[in-house]
Amino acid sequence: MVERGRPRSFDRAAALRRAMEVFWAKGYDGTSMADLTAAMGVNSPSIYAAFGCKEQLFGEAVALYAATEGGRIWSSMVTAPTARAAIETMLRTSAEEFTRAGKPRGCLIALGAIHTDQGNEVVRRDLRQKRAQNIEQLSRRLERGIADGELPKGLDRRAIATFYATVQHGMSIQARDGASRKSLLAVADCAMAAWDGLISSRAA
Repeated sequence: MVERGRPRSFDRAAALRRAMEVFWAKGYDGTSMADLTAAMGVNSPSIYAAFGCKEQLFGEAVALYAATEGGRIWSSMVTAPTARAAIETMLRTSAEEFTRAGKPRGCLIALGAIHTDQGNEVVRRDLRQKRAQNIEQLSRRLERGIADGELPKGLDRRAIATFYATVQHGMSIQARDGASRKSLLAVADCAMAAWDGLISSRAA
């Protein structure tokens, strides 16, 4: 009798990483089950048995991305000595990660589900929450800069955090469109050139 379902040689972690890269390259809506079975090397029943539905698989793929590929962007902020250095490091690391050889371009969390569709509202909501968390992480780093005396009290840290997150999202789109790493690093430099003006204009 031929056994059905997940094969004994099934490597769940490796299959999930391959699924992550397909979603990263094509987005949630652009990825078909045929794309996933081809990339993961297993059939649809095996995918459903191991991960549940496509939506659940995508959720795990995003979590893996946030912990690995995307995680390098945000972890790079931790050791930066100042808030300014932390923001600059985030942008420059983004430029590097969004153009890494052998990887899909851009950011899965920014580009994974842009268009509204009846079947992707949960996916869009989850990505929207993760983007909001990134803004909050930037805001907290600015708050620390205020506490350290680097930045003025009364600074509108939310506005500045949102500005730099928006720059990063734009860099993701540019990377997907084929922008070079050099071009994205130049964008990061331009954004940081605005730092002093932002700090002075957004302080109470």
